[in-house]
Amino acid sequence: MTRVSTAALWVAGIGLVLMTAFVAWQVFGRYVLNRSPSWTEQGSVMLMSWFIFLGAAVGVRENYHLGFDVLLYALPKGGKRWLRMISDFVALTFGIGMIWYGSQLVALTWGATLPSLGISGGWDYVPLVAGGVLVVLFTLERIVLRLSGAPIDDVLDELPPAEVATELDTANVKV
Repeated sequence: MTRVSTAALWVAGIGLVLMTAFVAWQVFGRYVLNRSPSWTEQGSVMLMSWFIFLGAAVGVRENYHLGFDVLLYALPKGGKRWLRMISDFVALTFGIGMIWYGSQLVALTWGATLPSLGISGGWDYVPLVAGGVLVVLFTLERIVLRLSGAPIDDVLDELPPAEVATELDTANVKV
């Protein structure tokens, strides 16, 4: 899963760079050449979908998704484990929803053609499905590791609350 996560992060990063290049080309074409290419806007939006959904999936794997942080600091270690497990099941359910509803959107729009790119309109929603698949895989990985007794939460349990971490970080700043 580490390789899949790294590959997704690289694809997302390359997509971000390409999107930036597309937008720059569009601005150059519009204001310098007085002729804006028609494909750059739709291409940029499609690339943005890819890097958002792939990046979000990697965020789920790296435990940057939404969770019950406030309660985590008040519970004992055993309670934290169950709260994190509930959070993982919510993320898993969300990923399944992304796959299910995203697949329906792909099927509904597959027959349409994006005129500026000349490809199927379904490609607009493929990133939603791909991101959902990765969210499901990464969440299942964490659930299986936790149930097998792997110490995946130990590092998280040692971290101070965000407010304390911010105060500690600013306390070390020298003026």
